[in-house]
Amino acid sequence: MKKALFYEKLERGLVRCELCPHYCLIADNDHGICNVRINHNGNLYSELFEKVSSIGLDPIEKKPLYHYYPGSKILSFGTLGCNLKCPFCQNYRISQFTPEEYKHTTLYTIEDLVKIAREAKDNIGIAFTYNEPVTFYEYMLQVAAYAKEFDLKTVMVTNGFINRQPLEDLIPVIDAFNVDLKAFSEGFYKNITQSRLVPVKKTIKSISESGKHLEITNLVIPGLNDQTNEFEDMVKWIARETGDRTVLHISRYYPAFQMKRELTPFNTLVGLYEIAKRHLKYVYLGNVIDKTHETTYCDQCNEELIVREALKTTLVGLDSYGNCLHCRNHVIDYI
Repeated sequence: MKKALFYEKLERGLVRCELCPHYCLIADNDHGICNVRINHNGNLYSELFEKVSSIGLDPIEKKPLYHYYPGSKILSFGTLGCNLKCPFCQNYRISQFTPEEYKHTTLYTIEDLVKIAREAKDNIGIAFTYNEPVTFYEYMLQVAAYAKEFDLKTVMVTNGFINRQPLEDLIPVIDAFNVDLKAFSEGFYKNITQSRLVPVKKTIKSISESGKHLEITNLVIPGLNDQTNEFEDMVKWIARETGDRTVLHISRYYPAFQMKRELTPFNTLVGLYEIAKRHLKYVYLGNVIDKTHETTYCDQCNEELIVREALKTTLVGLDSYGNCLHCRNHVIDYI
């Protein structure tokens, strides 16, 4: 175990976790909502320090990041736990279980992970992903800081439900973020995820204002967050608060965990794509195999720049500076 950051010691052995907006009040030998931070004798500890449930060398596009070193690979790993309770979670086997229930973690020291990342062929860095990285905050912070000593890129794939100070301390050592904006209504966040929307919006704005690379994912679930008016409000907000060049991934829902609704109709995704394109320059469909809606086109001349087919990514219309070869429009900052 590792002594946690961001908590307050209270009377009668209680602690209040201050890492995320739940502000869990935790009694001795109990966990917070994330299932992995435990009060032991009046101090809060992370049970996941240097414990890994999943690790692999992934295409950067799987994060998903489409405008950050496209076509590259990144060492990706996760641990256990999540501070949201989404009934549709596709990684529920690691996100919704406690360390006591999941017996298959493997020890990787900070030095181990950075060494693997440095030695992996064509690898640009380390991604904190698979489950919610906020749950293993102390581990992520130290891995990211050490990785920067070797010029490795760092990526956080997150639900964005984190408090301001922990996020501010993390931003300097994270290069790129993908934030899962699950819906654009407080009702959805409260009733479906058992969290709140406002803190996620604040996280997105803070990342954007920091100048770090930001992409946003929205998983579309039939009957829950596919209303066109709400969706258009969301993309208008993204364009207004983070800029119209922010990349949006509209992702297809598949039945998983406790939710068995029918998968999102493809026509629904295309309709939302067309709405998003009215306000954002770069919009993609995810969890589908569809070259047309996964390819990057120049927002000035509409030439193909990056062609994506399944997991194959081909740069066809960009120079080494991220400019369109046809009209010289600058499209990709990180290439």
